Formats: sequence, C-alpha cells, structure tokens
Amino acid sequence: MDATLGAMFFDRVNKYQAHTALRFKKDGVWHDITWHEFGSRVERLACALLALGINPGDRVAILSENRPEWAITDLAIISVQGVVVPIYHTLKAKQIEFILQDSGARVLFVSKPSLLKEVLEVRENLKELFKIVLMDADQAGDLPKDVTSFQNVLDLGTSQKNKYEKRVKELIQSAKEDDTVSFVYTSGTTGNPKGAMLSHKNFLSNARACSSVVQVEPHWVALSFLPLSHVLERMAGYYLILYNGGTIAYAEGVNEVVKNLPEVKPDVMVSVPRLYEKMYAGILNKINEGSALKKKIFVWAVAVGKEWFYTNRAKKNPSLVLRIKHRLADKLVYSKLRDLTGGNLKFFVSGGAALAKDINEFFHAIGLPILEGYGLTETAPVLTVNTFEHLRLGTVGRPIPGVHIKIADDGEIMAKGPNVFKGYWNRPDATAEAFSDGWFLTGDVGVLDKDGFLTITDRKKDIIVTSGGKNVAPQNIEGLLGTDNFISQAVVFGDKQKYLAALIIPDFQVLTGWAKENGIAFGSRQELIQNPKVIELYNERIKHLIKDLPSYEQIKRFALLPEEFSTDTGELTPSLKVRRKFVQEKYKDIISGLFEEDVPKTASMMKPEQPA
Repeated sequence: MDATLGAMFFDRVNKYQAHTALRFKKDGVWHDITWHEFGSRVERLACALLALGINPGDRVAILSENRPEWAITDLAIISVQGVVVPIYHTLKAKQIEFILQDSGARVLFVSKPSLLKEVLEVRENLKELFKIVLMDADQAGDLPKDVTSFQNVLDLGTSQKNKYEKRVKELIQSAKEDDTVSFVYTSGTTGNPKGAMLSHKNFLSNARACSSVVQVEPHWVALSFLPLSHVLERMAGYYLILYNGGTIAYAEGVNEVVKNLPEVKPDVMVSVPRLYEKMYAGILNKINEGSALKKKIFVWAVAVGKEWFYTNRAKKNPSLVLRIKHRLADKLVYSKLRDLTGGNLKFFVSGGAALAKDINEFFHAIGLPILEGYGLTETAPVLTVNTFEHLRLGTVGRPIPGVHIKIADDGEIMAKGPNVFKGYWNRPDATAEAFSDGWFLTGDVGVLDKDGFLTITDRKKDIIVTSGGKNVAPQNIEGLLGTDNFISQAVVFGDKQKYLAALIIPDFQVLTGWAKENGIAFGSRQELIQNPKVIELYNERIKHLIKDLPSYEQIKRFALLPEEFSTDTGELTPSLKVRRKFVQEKYKDIISGLFEEDVPKTASMMKPEQPA
C-alpha cells in the first residue's frame, strides 16, 4: 500500500510511463506530458531543492494558477520531505505576506510577473525567504538578484542529479505517513487564515477511501480549474487522479472552462456549486431565447429525465413508454447538452458549499450527474459523498470508509478519521478549540438520517436567530433564491430582527435581455435596478420562490445591487464563499435601511408586505 505521496507518485510513474499524465494549452495548442517526463521533471526539481539547501520540514510556497509546474513543484517538495504551502493566486500583497511570514517559507515558486510584483511589494518583510523562483521568467525582463527562473532551477537539478539523486530516493523511502506534507491555509471568512497541517496519511487515506466508493479509471481525463490551493481540487482533482493513473488537463482559466470542456472531453471534473449554478442559468437563458416550441420540448425532456432518474433510483424497470420518451428526449435535448461537456463526462463532483437540490436534480435528469460531497480543509477534505450506489439528492451523502460522523447536542457535525488534520500551525489555542474528546468540530450544523445520509443546515456561526427566537439557516434560502435565472447571487440577513431581508445581485445578462424585450430604457445598471418595473419583477419572482417556506424564513424586504460579488472586491473568499461580515460591513447602510420600520417603496428596495 502507498504510504506516502512521493512513493505513490513514483510507483505510478513506473506503471504508466508512456501514457499522458498532464495536458496544458499554450499558444492555442494542447500539449501532453507523459508520466515518464512528469517523473523526470519532479526528480530534477527535487535535486535542485536539495542543491539550494532545502531540508526536511522546510516550508516551500507555491503562488500560482493551475498548470503543470504547480504539480511538478508540489511533488518535488514532497519528495525531499519539505512542507508545501499553497497560496491562492488571487490574493493581494498583504495576504500573501501573512501566509509567507506565518509559515516561515524559505523558497517561493511564483507563476508570472504580475504575482511576483505583489510579492516584491512586501519582500523586505519576508526575512525567512531566501529564494524566489519565477515560472514565466521569459516575460519578466531583468530579475532581482534573489529571483531566478524555473528553467534555471530545473537545469540546476539536471547538473546536480548525480550528486543528489540517491538522497532524493532515500528521502522518499524514509518519509513516514504521519509526516506533515502541507500547510493549507483556510480561506478566512473571518480574521486571518490558519494553516491546517496535513499529512501524507490525511491525503492518501482520503484518495483511497474515495476511490473505493466512486469509480475512477486509469487514463480518465480530469479537467482542472478549481484552484489547486483549494484542498478539494488538490485531493479530488489532483492526488485522486494520480492515484488512479488518470490524466489531468489544466483549463486556461475560470472563464475558459466552458470553451475547454469540448476540447478536453473530460471524464470527470471537480467544482464548487457556483459553476453548476452558472451552467444551469446559461442553459435556461439559451432556452428562453429560443422559440416557444423549443421551450416546450426542453421542459418536456427535463420532466422525462426526472421521471427516468427517480424510476431508476427506485430500482424499478422503466415502462416501454418511458423508455421511448427517454430515447427521444436524449436525441432532442440531452445529447446536445452532453456535447457541450465533450461527450465523455461520467460525472461532476461538487463540494465546498451547498448545491441546490433543484439544480442537482436537473443535471441528473439530463445525464450529467453531480456527485455532491462534504468536507473541510482540516479533513483533507472529504468526509461524506453521494455515490451512484448510495445517492440521495439534497444530502451530501454518507461517510466514506474510515470516517465516523456524529451530531452534537447543539447540532454541530463532529468527525473522526485518518483524514482529520494534525492541528493548526503555530496555533495550539485554535487546535484545542477544534477538538472535543478526540472529535473534530466542523463548525457546521447538520442532520444524519436513519440511512446515514448527512444533510448540512448551515455554518454554526451563520445561523440567524430572529427576535422571535426562530433559528434560520440562510444558506438554504440563498440556495433557493439562486435557482432563479434572474438572480446571480443572494445574501440573507435578519439576526435579532423581526424578519429576514436579502441583498440580491441580478443576473444582468438575463435582466438586460428582459428589459429590452419590455421596452425599458436605461443608461446604467444602477438606473436599471431602480426601475419600478424591475423591482416589481424581482418582488414577484422572490415571492414565488419562497412561497412554500415557513413565514419566519420568508424574505420580507430586499435590495438589488448593481455589481457582482468577487474576490477582487473582497466579498468572496478565494474558494468563492461569501464573507458575510465583510458584506455586512460594506453594505451596512443598505442593510440597516431594510430593517427600518417605515421604508418607502423607492430605489432598489421593496417592501412587499408588512413584515411578519
């Protein structure tokens, strides 16, 4: 059995030599890297790290988007018993500085000059850092004396291979499964991020357990676009694929995923719900732009797909009529939608946040199943997952082999297993707070049903308690609002208030199309969202969406915002979670206005009825 990531990797290199391990696109052309070449580059870089003076336990950071050099660097650091410190490439100078300082990183690998610029802004404060390696050095011009190119470091490894090759192999063989392999910094929805110390065993036990319940075949292709600094992509979209001898194709970027899907023709892809929400909205928008007949066919096909899905889940034989309808629906609708993903997709994986049941049901109906799971940075990351054998939409599945889940008296989810982290780097206080009698406290609230399926209610700290004493999980309501193709994002508030209110960001592509069809003239987004007809449109749509919720979970007032939340403007973490406290502070005047007793029906605020 593979005890360490380094041993696992080189075993697969020997096993799959000439097969493609990595794919990347450059200058409009896809290029392949074989397992043999992958292994050779990792070995050369590992020799270079030893030549540079890296010792076991030293921290080496990676500040880069997804690309072959990320994986090569990661595995080289691991091979010499270093500790990998991944940093989101979307972070700014001060955030990068904190992670480099806190981890004590000695070497930093940076992908491109724009990121190097961020680092150089705070360079004088990074006393432990003695070398920066730039991947795209050909685009940088003259480099500072402590900055060198990735190619130079590879060349150093080649020239020093005879001296260090044996030592690299010794370090791979002597590594222990409990050795710390990475500090993975939490996104930090509040305060500074904490470095979760993860071991070989944490990652490999997770890859092994997931592989035992979700089939991944050798030579399957995975499209990688979720940042590798995100532990979900690192395990499920990277280590898990290598573990099973697959191929990783790197998307050109988040905005190019839709274009890259039919080019790469992946078998599997990992993402957070935001991508599936956008895909769902995009499909609906396209259908709504079509003829009435096309809309009718689409609605019929989705209904047939859902009937087919639930018939099969109930282990019933589909009737002849249903089989004929499904075959026709596949020809008219499903096959065309599958072609958008390349036609080979076996399943999507979703994690990192709650996926709306309606959206998951839709994708299953059209033959693009999403397997939703649950986990955290501290659990490397998967705790539970839905599988084709054990699937229940609206839940995050059952615990994977080796993982134990229980629910505390206050509803908090607690976990044990070989994938649970060792603690937070330099934070014994936070580590102590994270455990209770050996159980990891996830900070999430949930319910286990009689069959062992876990349903997540919300983050414990995000639960809203109204002035009437009602506990409300905002994420459930936000997920429901997000199923409407006119709504891009929603955040619900109402703690210590009589009722709930929401900030709503429209899908402006859909809204502007509707406005033009309805003869609404506007010069800016702000002007558009202040139009009474637009406010009334959202009022009616929100009323319809929440009509089946209990009265205390219904949105009584809302405000439309003119700009989407993003990581650049601070409302989202790098893993695309809403930073609620930041949003609450940034929009405090609008939010407080929504809870004033007598709000006039003006601007982008609406007072549908008297609050309950």
